[in-house]
Amino acid sequence: MTATILGIESSCDETAAAVVRGGREILSSVVASQDDVHRKYGGVVPELASREHLRRIVPVVREALERAKLDFGGITAIGVTQGPGLIGSLLVGYTYGQTLAKALGKPLVPVNHLEGHVYAVFLEAQQAGAGARGRMPELPAVCLIVSGGHTVLYDVRAADGGAGGSAEYPVFRCAYSRIGSTRDDAAGEAYDKVAKLLALGYPGGPVIDQLARHGNAGAVQFTAPRTRGNPFDFSFSGTKTAVLRHIRGRAEFGPEIAVRTEALRAGARRAEDLLPLCSRLTLDLVASFQLAVVADLVQRTLAAAEERAVRSVLVSGGVAANSELRATFEQEAAARALPVFFPSRPLSTDNAAMIAAAAYPRILAGEFAGDDVGAHANLPLA
Repeated sequence: MTATILGIESSCDETAAAVVRGGREILSSVVASQDDVHRKYGGVVPELASREHLRRIVPVVREALERAKLDFGGITAIGVTQGPGLIGSLLVGYTYGQTLAKALGKPLVPVNHLEGHVYAVFLEAQQAGAGARGRMPELPAVCLIVSGGHTVLYDVRAADGGAGGSAEYPVFRCAYSRIGSTRDDAAGEAYDKVAKLLALGYPGGPVIDQLARHGNAGAVQFTAPRTRGNPFDFSFSGTKTAVLRHIRGRAEFGPEIAVRTEALRAGARRAEDLLPLCSRLTLDLVASFQLAVVADLVQRTLAAAEERAVRSVLVSGGVAANSELRATFEQEAAARALPVFFPSRPLSTDNAAMIAAAAYPRILAGEFAGDDVGAHANLPLA
């Protein structure tokens, strides 16, 4: 069966729609960002996010169909994010998808947002072709999902007990068990908070990643987070607090933070705009902060992979686009002869193509939503 799926994603502050054929061929993918809406607040404001979704959902879906050169009659089913996420945002996308499915007489497939990030890795491998990296991801795998809202490690296996790794890989249903998660801030959230402290704008992750290349990552020593109990849990609030104390302990930061604050108000957005306004102290601090976060993410993930003797490591979510994280994972995983797979940047951040891809095996299994299924802000994956 080759199903053509309309995917809808609205879990946080991206309104997205995509059309994917057969779980692997992206016919279109449209993402409407809300960065400009939330930038002045330094983070996502839930009420504003849901209002923007209401305004954008219809034109985004229409554009996705137009780019795919299809109308609603060409859609087999609708896959929509059920959760986890901001409940107001989720309700906009889920209710729209549910209403659309009823009006068109099409099946509705609810998808866990986190599973979408797992399938983003599979989808990327399909787009690139098995020869691009030598082979497809093989199961069992450890998957790190790391973003502004999530930092979580999963054990991923084929639900039917198979090994996976074939060209038909995305049709496999996966089974998940959670290995560890953050006990406080998500990694992407820590990036945004540090960027706010230093007046580097929002979202903070991409700017810090670019500015860190100009600093000395060994200049500031951060204590590695210690998590009692589960060694695979993460914690980033201590590192964020250490950055705050470092800033407060040096009066030199004050004037340049004030200058950058004015630059942001005047419209500065890019790292290259802010770089001339950053002292060596700031560049060294962001480089050291990034090293601390990346090292913790990589070390715990690879330790989990070694303990479970998996065949692959998957890394997905918005922070998976970070250049230092990718380079470190590739270097450390190669030393262990362990293949590591990432989505491209468009598939790393929230998008609807990954939702449509994750919906495909459920369609093959005939798993559709009834009227009693709705959005769930804290929907667990495992």
